[in-house]
Amino acid sequence: MIALFTTVHLALAAAWAGAMGYSLLVVQPKAERFFAGRDDDYEDFLLVMAHGNRWKVVPLIAGLMVTAVPARLMYLLPVYVLTAVVFANVSWRHWPARVFALPAERAGFRRSLRRQAWVMTVLAGGAFLTGLAATSGLF
Repeated sequence: MIALFTTVHLALAAAWAGAMGYSLLVVQPKAERFFAGRDDDYEDFLLVMAHGNRWKVVPLIAGLMVTAVPARLMYLLPVYVLTAVVFANVSWRHWPARVFALPAERAGFRRSLRRQAWVMTVLAGGAFLTGLAATSGLF
């Protein structure tokens, strides 16, 4: 049973870190180039891409926290709590403020989101690698 929880846990962590990495390293840079010079269109595209995502990530975070204990990875819980705090800030503070931002404020919001997204990616990826190493007997 531990193996099942461990597998589910590591799959969730890998999916989250992978999705975040793909967004940061592939989607966002390409979208920025595609919409160069069309800031309103770019912002509209980003809003469409972000819409509804929080309700996909909330159960993912809950799944990580719930499976961490039976997978004997409870030492990762503080990492997931920290990641959830950053995610909550992005979802319930950053995006609502960004929707009403003036065009001159958009660049600052984009930088802020990129920083926070990197924090979540590093935390989720680090948790995945730590969990994988721990369950593989590497330490």
